[in-house]
Amino acid sequence: MRLPFAFAFFIASVLATQKRYDGYQVYEVTAKNKVSFDVLVKLYNERSDIYDFWTEPRNVDFKTDVMVPPTYIQTFVNLLEVFGMEYNIKIYDVQKEIEESRRDIAPPLLTKKALSSGSPRYSLDWTSYSDLPAIYEFINELAATYPNMVTVTSAGQSYEGNDMPLVKISTGGSGKNVIFAEGGIHAREWIAPAYVTWMIRELVENYAAHPEYVDNIDWYIMPVLNPDGYTYTFSPSGDRLWRKNRAPNQGICVGTDLNRNFDFQWNTGGSSSLECGETYHGGAPFSQVEARNVRDAILSVANQTKVYFSFHSYGQYWLTPWGYTSALPDDYQDLYDLAQSAVDKLTAVEGTPYTIGTSTNLLGLASGCSDDWAKGGAGIKYSYTVEMRDTGRFGFQLPASQILPNNLEVWEGVKVVAEAVMLM
Repeated sequence: MRLPFAFAFFIASVLATQKRYDGYQVYEVTAKNKVSFDVLVKLYNERSDIYDFWTEPRNVDFKTDVMVPPTYIQTFVNLLEVFGMEYNIKIYDVQKEIEESRRDIAPPLLTKKALSSGSPRYSLDWTSYSDLPAIYEFINELAATYPNMVTVTSAGQSYEGNDMPLVKISTGGSGKNVIFAEGGIHAREWIAPAYVTWMIRELVENYAAHPEYVDNIDWYIMPVLNPDGYTYTFSPSGDRLWRKNRAPNQGICVGTDLNRNFDFQWNTGGSSSLECGETYHGGAPFSQVEARNVRDAILSVANQTKVYFSFHSYGQYWLTPWGYTSALPDDYQDLYDLAQSAVDKLTAVEGTPYTIGTSTNLLGLASGCSDDWAKGGAGIKYSYTVEMRDTGRFGFQLPASQILPNNLEVWEGVKVVAEAVMLM
């Protein structure tokens, strides 16, 4: 089937001008001993401006995914072999994968409406990945259609002036427990906004199937926590694999990792002081306006909030604090037990395995993260980061054909948590 001309032109323009990754390869590396692991950690901490660690070095036997530019491939492979690391190539040409994944982008909002024979209330359908205007359209349309259930307010503006909407879903009443959820803190993790928007739709438009989740709980949801970065990954002059926000730094590099910028154990390990690094923590805690906006939105309802969800990709992990230390929270067993019940239901849908544990003990140190701050700073007992599909075959470029299967299974886990919140 031929693509409509306007959409075909849009895709062609994106492929022609966006940052390209021709010849970049993704290596799966296993250190095997402490000396080689220390070398890998040194690369992660000091050369993250060159080597993009899609997963962080975690322990000696853990498989770490690293994207390597073509000009450094031989150097990188030589280093692996000198230190006896095991490795294989997971993705031979990242640009080829990007071009394949571009087929999964929905047409721009105006183009899609012009091409549509009908008049759908909104353009999101979760069979493709949609840009920021389509997400705005969706939540605003729900607020207009369901004014007694959906309220959209602004948590503030991003560095580039994009709105950061906060969606409240409630059937009214006071004193109800709250679940706060967000996605898209890392720009390239497209499945996160795709899940969070779908969850909003499920709670609202499928209310009749499970009214108890809205009648007994107030939901506060931020669908795209990093709107500037997310927009940049779609932009014809942008970068599909951009992670950070888009605020300039003092040097030549742009962007701070918002998930290292929260004021709880900030800059105590697992983040970078390099402005060009993928995990650059910023010049100070809450130096970034997006992180401050989320902080203020959470604090406004923290006394009622029982659960905080941060949705990410990839790896298939259901993570608890802490990220800054290997020590467990005092109430870790409570967090683990609820997570286990959720993951049992999630996995029962299609057999997708998830691993449960603290961020540090499963993924390595990461300080200044939103989930640690939600628990340690805002006092929310059940704070979870959910790293959704997959385990690295596609990485951040999860095919759109997996959006709905991913969403359906994660929702089953979230339902378990919601049922627990109703009893708290």
